[in-house]
Amino acid sequence: MGTTIITDSNCDLPVEYISQNNIHIIPFTYQLNGITYTDDFGNSLSHKDFYNALRNGSMPTTAQITPYIFEKEFEKFISKGESVIYIGFSSALSETFNCSVLARNEIVEAHPEADLTVIDSKSASIGQGLLVYYACEMLRQGKSKQEIVDWIESNKLKVNHWFTIDSLEHLKRGGRISATSAAIGDLLVVKPVLIVSNDGSLSAVKRIRGRKKSIKTLFEEFKARAIKPEEQMIYIAHGDCLEDAEYLKSLILSEITPKDIVINILGPIIGTHTGPGMVGVFFLGKER
Repeated sequence: MGTTIITDSNCDLPVEYISQNNIHIIPFTYQLNGITYTDDFGNSLSHKDFYNALRNGSMPTTAQITPYIFEKEFEKFISKGESVIYIGFSSALSETFNCSVLARNEIVEAHPEADLTVIDSKSASIGQGLLVYYACEMLRQGKSKQEIVDWIESNKLKVNHWFTIDSLEHLKRGGRISATSAAIGDLLVVKPVLIVSNDGSLSAVKRIRGRKKSIKTLFEEFKARAIKPEEQMIYIAHGDCLEDAEYLKSLILSEITPKDIVINILGPIIGTHTGPGMVGVFFLGKER
């Protein structure tokens, strides 16, 4: 039997790519205005409607994936004799990965022959998706499950997440910054530039005056940090601000010709915490 790549809906990869590569997605759920939705890439609730609700003051909440759900999803493939690699959302940002570990331990205890590896990506959104992309590419090249796992573990801390947000309000609501800092930041038109650190947590590393300048900062960091960008797949994510994502893409293409650049909208789980207007670039560097 073959190897199956599983991830969760936080990967934020384009639906077409997921379908073409038979990637199995375990969805998160979220609540918005009293209704529980499955994070199914905009099918239950369009991304446009989700972000418009945030703009109108709604405050969604998100729920982790439970060990029970993981166990059921893993067993679908283990029962067929498949080897499984699960690439999960950063353990520093959610208890979800720890739930996948509990599920794996239950399955292996009941079925010692089960070939099931769970990987803490230490990444979020398309940073996590980028690891899934490379796993699929290696699978297509005929690499073994162990070769894929080894590559991910050796390279996951090279995945760079550089992004900016349009407003500090959602970070304030999530407890990331104080209300005073948020008020001062908005008054001064400060746009924070953030990364995902080596431990998989969120870190604000710069405060830039002005939206366009913050996006240019993302480009400058990409230019300085990307290794062999002409050989890389580059992803750009956005929180319902396609024009800003296209602007970032144009900056990159003005100086560099990557293997490809893909733009995709940020899903509701991360979008709950970053709000409308997030734009970010995801790529491989020598380090984060």
